[in-house]
Amino acid sequence: MDIPGAGELDAMMAAVDQLPFIVAVCEGPDLLLVACNAATRAVLPGRDILGRPIREVIADLAGQQYVDAYYEVYRTGEPVSGRQWRTHIDQPDGSVLEMFATFTIVPWLGADGERRGVIGAGFDVTELARTRLAAEAEADRLRRRYEESRDVVNALQRELLPSGLPVLPGLQVAASYLLADAETAAGGDWFDAIAQPDGRIALVVGDVVGHGVTASGVMGQLRAVLQERLDAGAGIEEALASADRLAVRVRAAYASTVCLAVFDPGSGELSYCTAGHPAPLLIPADGDAHYLPGTRGTPLGTGGTFPVHTGRLAEGDVLLLYTDGILERPGGGRDGTLDSAVELAQVATDAAAGRALRDPSTAAERVCTQTLELLVRTGGHADDITLLAAQRIPAVPELVLDVPAEPAALSGARTRLAGWLAAVGAAEPDVFALQHAVGELATNAIEHAFGGDFGRDVIEIRAELDRTGTVHATVTDHGGWRVPQRQPTRGRGLALTAQLVQSLRVEPGAGGTVATIRHPLVRPARLLARFDATADAAPRATELTVTELPGDDEARVRLDGPVDAATAAHVLQELLRRSRGGTVPMTVDLTGVSHLASAGVSALHQVAANHHGDKAPLTLVAAAGSPARRILDLVGLPSSTG
Repeated sequence: MDIPGAGELDAMMAAVDQLPFIVAVCEGPDLLLVACNAATRAVLPGRDILGRPIREVIADLAGQQYVDAYYEVYRTGEPVSGRQWRTHIDQPDGSVLEMFATFTIVPWLGADGERRGVIGAGFDVTELARTRLAAEAEADRLRRRYEESRDVVNALQRELLPSGLPVLPGLQVAASYLLADAETAAGGDWFDAIAQPDGRIALVVGDVVGHGVTASGVMGQLRAVLQERLDAGAGIEEALASADRLAVRVRAAYASTVCLAVFDPGSGELSYCTAGHPAPLLIPADGDAHYLPGTRGTPLGTGGTFPVHTGRLAEGDVLLLYTDGILERPGGGRDGTLDSAVELAQVATDAAAGRALRDPSTAAERVCTQTLELLVRTGGHADDITLLAAQRIPAVPELVLDVPAEPAALSGARTRLAGWLAAVGAAEPDVFALQHAVGELATNAIEHAFGGDFGRDVIEIRAELDRTGTVHATVTDHGGWRVPQRQPTRGRGLALTAQLVQSLRVEPGAGGTVATIRHPLVRPARLLARFDATADAAPRATELTVTELPGDDEARVRLDGPVDAATAAHVLQELLRRSRGGTVPMTVDLTGVSHLASAGVSALHQVAANHHGDKAPLTLVAAAGSPARRILDLVGLPSSTG
């Protein structure tokens, strides 16, 4: 190979000088900069470059890892690369240039193969990096906006659901609500527990088709209608009829499902209706759990009826109402070998009996919290899940205390009161409020009724829980009444008491004074936006197929796969297209449907509404024992087993 002459060498160096990227050639152990091009000089203006060690040429980059990289390559012989490194370069006018660089530094080997120095090459990718950073910032802004929107929907959901559950004599109630995954956000599940004027309690669990603000808004309307009717003492059929009328007027409420149970804690009598909703699970104190018979009530707005069934709960029995999200979990049933409804019954029974996790809580709370935790952590969840449990327990008798009229006796009285409140099921905030209120009244009686003559008499403290879930507590003394007087550091007991409880009444008399307080008890429900499962959630199947049955008739079809919120709209469109809007007879085989969710039921009801009796009947077919068969029986859609 010919060695280029001086002219050719100058031409080659001129070409290198015009390369549109940074080139720096360093020689010897000190890495003297012996060659560079115009692009290099442009990013290092006004510097004495050639013949100086690289550490001096780019001294302002010493803390930015570039200098170390050059000497590391010379020492090890291994290349070093960097991608979009943010770099600050001092400028002659005292300013700082921010540049992003992608570079490679490699060993420079002589003709003998010995290491002679290093060569650095780099690209100014500032524009590319800033475009990337801007895109990342925009993506982050959109993510925050989405999360804020989702948080608004979740907050709306929490506001529309009850924040607490009533505490009634002879009954313990608990609830857990778990939102669907973050992609679908809040949905249409709801629950309620309403103390009725006659001492019974109405338990409600419902499900509106869909997710998001619309479903949450419709849920709030349905809950408000049922709550108002049940709070006024309406029966099951009357209350559901009111909700049904709303579902006829409000399109988004169409085909919503409800399970409504009314229970008398005193007698144990139970009445319930499953309006297109899964039937309650009864967990006896002694015996096997079983699902109550469905009443074959229809979803709201579909023109059906609401039959009522009756039953009875013995002391210790637990009644569980739930939404289908607990049954339609991805991978529901252990390893696919156990029916999800059977699994729910087994896990809930173990939780009620305290055979699962050892949480020191009531049986109703264990059923709601542990059942949710144990089932969701094995397979995740794809839909909202609501659990509402009630256990019949022995009623706690009235508390009656005769307390010596001396300050030293108040501690024991507070302890006895706290124990009684715990027995009736009061939550910590109510225990705090009532302990302090009764303590203030007792202190007031001791200090003022007897003129400081401690121990001369007794005060009487009584507390009972009425059938509406309100504690009535009285503090009675047998001394003389003193008009409250304002003092700089005393005299605020009655005012404090009035702030702690719902109402306070003081009735002085010749034989003493009776102070009465009223305060409703509530236990908080468990409202969750997410669940930290120990196992990754299994992917949710989304494949749905619509195939023609033998006979070359497009109006005779078979559905396979899930008919849920993700596929129901397609099913509705396809069935109406094939049946020409319901004008020709149609047969739909649902045997292969793996999940028939409430959205799918709504779609089938809409298809059925478009068919015209004997002239163009709709025939739904589902094999006995199939998932669709159970749902069709539940919601009252006419069908056959094939």
